[in-house]
Amino acid sequence: MRLILLAAPGAGKGTQAEKLSEHYGIPTISTGAILRKNIKEETELGKVAAQYINDGKLIPDDVMIQVMSDRLSHEDCKNGFILDGFPRTLAQAEALEKSTIEIDKVLMLNVADETIISRLSGRLECESCATTYHKEFRPPAEAGICDKCGGHLTVRDDDKPETVKARLETYHTQTEPLINYYKEKGLLRIAAGKEKIEDTTAEVIKALGE
Repeated sequence: MRLILLAAPGAGKGTQAEKLSEHYGIPTISTGAILRKNIKEETELGKVAAQYINDGKLIPDDVMIQVMSDRLSHEDCKNGFILDGFPRTLAQAEALEKSTIEIDKVLMLNVADETIISRLSGRLECESCATTYHKEFRPPAEAGICDKCGGHLTVRDDDKPETVKARLETYHTQTEPLINYYKEKGLLRIAAGKEKIEDTTAEVIKALGE
């Protein structure tokens, strides 16, 4: 299975990617995770990425295409993969199509903007191990402390309300066109995001024809 996940930021795409990775036994390639690692390590890519992410903007296409081409050449991707966060623009999708990388299906996870804003406003992340929590839906046992490693929990810069709104605007103008792009190619599948993770997963598996 070579799958692309499409969804607005905060729609629960990352969680569903993890579930599908377990289900199919293939790796999830998350552009967000790759970029955050580089930002934390203050690499040249990280410095460039931080400027765009903190403003709620997308990383330039040429940068992301190079990052993903390098990652998908690794041995663990030979039997399939799940792309989480790539492509995000028509230019990236066209570059992917021109490459030797084939895609079997594209899953669109449909969640309303209002729901996304509510979810992200309460999200917390551990500074040490990057485990995520939510003030309402998945609170830590001790406020501000990671259950897993005892690290400090913070709100990511890209989860602040003003940045979330900018990210959603960017998604609607630059990423949404991919829905019709992949629909015309017969690859698109659509699943509705539910309040409970397990209910969303059931919808996702059903949409993929499992």
